[in-house]
Amino acid sequence: MIIGIPKEIKNNEYRVGIVPAGVRELTRAGHTVLIETRAGEGSGISDEEYKAAGAKIVPDAASVYGEADLIMKVKEPLEQEYPLIRENQIVFTYFHFASSRTLTEAMVRTKAVCVAYETIKTPDGKLPLLTPMSEVAGRMSIQEGAKYLEKPMKGRGILLSGVPGVEPARVLILGGG
Repeated sequence: MIIGIPKEIKNNEYRVGIVPAGVRELTRAGHTVLIETRAGEGSGISDEEYKAAGAKIVPDAASVYGEADLIMKVKEPLEQEYPLIRENQIVFTYFHFASSRTLTEAMVRTKAVCVAYETIKTPDGKLPLLTPMSEVAGRMSIQEGAKYLEKPMKGRGILLSGVPGVEPARVLILGGG
């Protein structure tokens, strides 16, 4: 199977659909892995690292979508990607269909096989692909909250950890994921 990984184009998205270790496993299993040039840049992964793992670097998203049987992404396809998706092509990503009727209808029109990471369940009902991302998001929420408490961000100037003579902030987390 030819597996393609395009560069994520959603604003402020720096993740990539696969790391070199995953490429190595897939190529060892006999698959061809296409990586759009600079796809791993936001995650600190170079084209050379992907090549060393066995991937073929291609110049653009059109090349990835045009050749691959399976597309692996992190985020849902954006409007400019819709025309690149082919009938019966498998697209494996976080789709979040419930939040976008436009995306849902566009994917239906492509007649692609869309597999949403967030819907994959183990027999015992666990969500093995959603859980790790939720854990990362939960940890990042503390950093993001701390950033917005800083004076330059128009916050109250609170340092979560405190300093000698100043108590650390108390944090209340609402919601269970």
